Amino acid sequence: MEIHQLEILRELGALGSVKAVADTLMVTPSAVSQQLALLQRKIDVPLTRKEGRNLVLTEAGQVLADAGAAVVSAMADARDAIGNYHGSSAGRVTLCGFHSAGQAVFAPLARILDAPGQPRIELSDEDVAQQDFPALTARYDLVLAHRMDHSPRWPAERVTVIPLAHEPLDVALPAGHPLAAKAAVTADDVGGEAWVTSHSGYSPADVLSAVAAVSSREPNIVHRINDYSTVAALVAAGGVVGLLPRYTAGPVLNPDIVLRPLAGISTRRRIDLLARPENLKRRSVTIVSEALQEIMAGLVEQG
Repeated sequence: MEIHQLEILRELGALGSVKAVADTLMVTPSAVSQQLALLQRKIDVPLTRKEGRNLVLTEAGQVLADAGAAVVSAMADARDAIGNYHGSSAGRVTLCGFHSAGQAVFAPLARILDAPGQPRIELSDEDVAQQDFPALTARYDLVLAHRMDHSPRWPAERVTVIPLAHEPLDVALPAGHPLAAKAAVTADDVGGEAWVTSHSGYSPADVLSAVAAVSSREPNIVHRINDYSTVAALVAAGGVVGLLPRYTAGPVLNPDIVLRPLAGISTRRRIDLLARPENLKRRSVTIVSEALQEIMAGLVEQG
């Protein structure tokens, strides 16, 4: 049985006629009669009877109408509760992010939200391949995700996408490397270098594949490391070059490393915030989303 059918039955018990119910609910008498008939088909005992020209409730009908009133009241309480939940700014919000984004934005976000009445944020890092980010929205309210420009778009029918940044990956060189004197480097410049790159399926590996294609050289991959702080440490130690994100690598950089743009190849990745649409109806979630947009805009401006 449907809630609106119970509401109609309740009103019939209170008002005593189909016409009065129709007038109150601003529908036609035939619509009221149709819904009562549909409800009756689901119940084994008569719910209404004729009394003169009017249709009134039987004893069983009144019992069901009273029970329906309790259901309607409970639904109203539930709507109020969910309204308060959606409208509250102090709710719990779960956020996960890939490593470099977490290093760059988690601490500033925690500082911004460290105040009474702000959302209670719970942070996690998730090191997954690009195609696996959308599935994380089943476990987290918000997911910081990234994909290369040429990779498939996020499934818009399943998740809402909030763009945060369009970030280049730059070539990371030891400060004393001869190429560090150049304002930008090309695939031919770096094609013969020894590399530290990511595992397959992650942004640096994709870019290095493009470098290999353009330079017509098989890359000399010495290390496969996903963690950018380890990549930075290896580059600083000398002997290898790597790829680091321009805006979000700040926490791992040191004076022994320089970043140079890679000319002639698209190295940009899209950093997006993914969420299930219903989660973005909660005020606490939108507060966190807005804070992330502000933080990322600041990083882009600094970069």
